[in-house]
Amino acid sequence: MAAPLGDGDRRKQISVRGIAGLGDVAEVRKSFNRHLHFTLVKDRNVATPRDYYFALAHTVRDHLVGRWIRTQQHYYERDPKRIYYLSLEFYMGRTLQNTMVNLGLQNACDEAIYQLGLDLEELEEIEEDAGLGNGGLGRLAACFLDSMATLGLAAYGYGIRYEFGIFNQKIVDGWQVEEADDWLRYGNPWEKARPEYMLPVHFYGRVDHTPEGVKWINTQVVLAMPYDTPVPGYKNNTVNTMRLWSAKAPNDFNLQEFNMGDYIEAVLDRNLAENISRVLYPNDNFFEGKELRLKQEYFVVAATLQDIIRRFKSSKFGCRDPVRTCFETFPDKVAIQLNDTHPALSIPELMRILVDVEKVDWDKAWEITKRTCAYTNHTVLPEALERWPVSMFEKLLPRHLEIIYALNQMHLDHVAALYPGDIDRLRRMSVIEEGDCKRINMAHLCVIGSHAVNGVARIHSDIVKNSVFKDFYELEPEKFQNKTNGITPRRWLLLCNPGLADIIAEKIGEGFITDLSQLKKLLDFINNETFIRDVAKVKQENKLKFAAYLEEQYKVKINPSSMFDVQVKRIHEYKRQLLNCLHAITLYNRIRSNPSKSSVPRTIMIGGKAAPGYHMAKMIIKLITSIGEVINNDPYVGDKLKVIFLENYRVSLAEKVIPAADLSQQISTAGTEASGTGNMKFMVNGALTIGTMDGANVEMAEEAGEENLFIFGMRVEDVEALDRKGYNAREYYERLPELRQAIDQISSGFFSPRDPGCFKDVVNMLMYHDRFKVFADYEAYIKCQGQVDQLFMDPREWTKKVIRNIACSGKFSSDRTITEYAREIWGVEPSATKIPPPNLPRD
Repeated sequence: MAAPLGDGDRRKQISVRGIAGLGDVAEVRKSFNRHLHFTLVKDRNVATPRDYYFALAHTVRDHLVGRWIRTQQHYYERDPKRIYYLSLEFYMGRTLQNTMVNLGLQNACDEAIYQLGLDLEELEEIEEDAGLGNGGLGRLAACFLDSMATLGLAAYGYGIRYEFGIFNQKIVDGWQVEEADDWLRYGNPWEKARPEYMLPVHFYGRVDHTPEGVKWINTQVVLAMPYDTPVPGYKNNTVNTMRLWSAKAPNDFNLQEFNMGDYIEAVLDRNLAENISRVLYPNDNFFEGKELRLKQEYFVVAATLQDIIRRFKSSKFGCRDPVRTCFETFPDKVAIQLNDTHPALSIPELMRILVDVEKVDWDKAWEITKRTCAYTNHTVLPEALERWPVSMFEKLLPRHLEIIYALNQMHLDHVAALYPGDIDRLRRMSVIEEGDCKRINMAHLCVIGSHAVNGVARIHSDIVKNSVFKDFYELEPEKFQNKTNGITPRRWLLLCNPGLADIIAEKIGEGFITDLSQLKKLLDFINNETFIRDVAKVKQENKLKFAAYLEEQYKVKINPSSMFDVQVKRIHEYKRQLLNCLHAITLYNRIRSNPSKSSVPRTIMIGGKAAPGYHMAKMIIKLITSIGEVINNDPYVGDKLKVIFLENYRVSLAEKVIPAADLSQQISTAGTEASGTGNMKFMVNGALTIGTMDGANVEMAEEAGEENLFIFGMRVEDVEALDRKGYNAREYYERLPELRQAIDQISSGFFSPRDPGCFKDVVNMLMYHDRFKVFADYEAYIKCQGQVDQLFMDPREWTKKVIRNIACSGKFSSDRTITEYAREIWGVEPSATKIPPPNLPRD
């Protein structure tokens, strides 16, 4: 390992992490050495960096375990209402540093590791990201778990322990190439297998209607093995649980089918069952109707509901015998939040358990189900909505199909009674969509089976009410709510930007860490010259550090005094990375036509993964890399402009690039981005936003003042008006010379001289099939970027706007979001009570 940093570099005491007590440091060293001793294999007495990482991870985990056990005991004694957050994605990133931050251990560990001649940052870099999500939806789930623990809620995250998470992205000759993400290769020190809670999940089979009730028989069984990961709150000794299920074949799996004694084939066939938790589907905002995906969705729901009901019945610590048998109080003790439609099967599955297994009356069961479940909608894009073929349900989940049909009939009878003769309304509102292929609309199922439906930003929730679920809103307006997304300030400020967190704490104290609205106090320091200088200095240090990282990791040299112009998110047409590309080409052409003219140097960084089957997204990556290839090697341009594609964008890379960014690009077509959360991370880390009035940008502009963001382009109503009129890209192409030049260059092979026709699909889409109207916002965008340049040339005024943005970012804490969910959907109250630590007696 490299030598530790010199004393002068590392011994800046970071106040928000606390001063390391000598006792703590000695204890960490002792524990570390003990774990290292047990980590080393007998015949190997030289430790590797990975051995050191595992020793430290186990040392930190030791501090979690007592708190974890005590938290669960505390819940069983108090018997609070429990919150179950069901998500097919949890994009957790790395755990070591986050745990140290939340337990207040970071300085003690830093000092202990330094005394042992090691470097904490280098050890942190060894940890694999837990990439069990695609983007915003999965990362939101991770932020929510952090906030639920910090707010003292009895909450559990439930999902799938994918053996392979989101693929690793390699760029080869400018193209994206996917590699499997074998994140468990070296083991995961943060999880605990719980085989004693393994549960059966049933598939296929048939339904038998008997006098004793309905039976689902002749099913194929797959076992769900739980793995628990501790989720610590911030310095409150609460440690909640994320339970992820892994699929295992039962021992007799398929043996009976091989009656010729082909035992080997039967054992090999176990893979079929275990494939369920093998890999995360790498699609973001796109529905893929594969049977394996439906199996994943039912697998997590079936295992989770059995677990929820077991816990509901035996609410005594360590007790597995049923204490409660009446389900009347179930919604008072259980809240199930469906993170998008992926866990929608919770609704028919809970009905099946209540009616078929627990023998609850149908109407009563339906009332219990609706009072228990709530649904969060995450997208308005039609291609993202889940619509499963009825034929697939018939084969895989025959009982659930019957239940869905019965629920739909009840629902349609109700609608028909209120709107007699309105056949079109019945068709629009049905859970079953008729057509060549009958389909189940999972969003409609979620809406009828939940007591609350929410969007994730105010503008998105309005669109949900006024268009996506308009008929349902008219039927039950009280059901619809808004819950604007948020991010956890622990990871997205304290952990990733300690320099900024420190200068904030010096000015306003540390209360902002758990109450981000306290950042408002920074408004008093907008004209404070010392603070302006400190904020600018922290940003410059972050930029230098990121520039060094790029040089080391990617062999790319960039100008650290240039504007760091960053767009990092999934590659998708609606996010309009192409608009960014057109700006880069326009800047390039301006420099080429007038090389002596002074201009603001820019480093445009674009990062993100494309779904492997999404041709246009992959073409966009190729275009970005091709533009970079030309611009970065043009001697006329030099340091004035660089275009960098950030390979393999993931949580741990976000933690490095976001604190270094000057400009944050949030440029989706108005009305398409439900919320965005990257926009919030950039805001709190001191980047200014260039964006459309879309998603949470609207509320960010409201909080900070529209004049303190760079807002451009069409609003939702303009987009709708253009749709009515008919969008004609050629009009813009003919009218705007710089746009025409850029498109002609892409089209002619200027950026792909070895393959001149390479980008014909991109040009054809932009000219004739662009649903997201890139050209319509081009002129306003280029003009707005000119305003960005103007302000950047005045560092003091730029930094004052930065301070205002940071000061006004308090609303976008996931603590605020979760407090709203708790009070307005789940019917529970956050608690500031600290659980006593394990070394103190309990009350």
